[in-house]
Amino acid sequence: MTPLKLIETTPGAFSLLLNAGTTQVDELVEHLGHEPNGSFWEGVARFLVSTEAENLEGRFSYDPEGGMFCAYGNDRTALQDLGDLMSIVARDGDRMRKLIMTAEAAGFDFDD
Repeated sequence: MTPLKLIETTPGAFSLLLNAGTTQVDELVEHLGHEPNGSFWEGVARFLVSTEAENLEGRFSYDPEGGMFCAYGNDRTALQDLGDLMSIVARDGDRMRKLIMTAEAAGFDFDD
């Protein structure tokens, strides 16, 4: 799930974390007109859930900050599944380019 990390913050509570600015696609994201900050990655997560993993909808919450993406909740499996989806995008420039282009064509706002 690199570069994301899934941690148990308290018994039964989990956080999925990504330090913004540490992925293999950061330069590409900037080239495509976005800032690869925590809010951008929340947008990536929301878009992935809405288009590829609707079964994850409502199973966790988001709490990004400028330098970090965070999703949290009690459903470890849902967060693991989100992390698996996001890690592919965070490591594959072609996949990220396609995601951004598809999202923008659909009028999606990454809110970065």
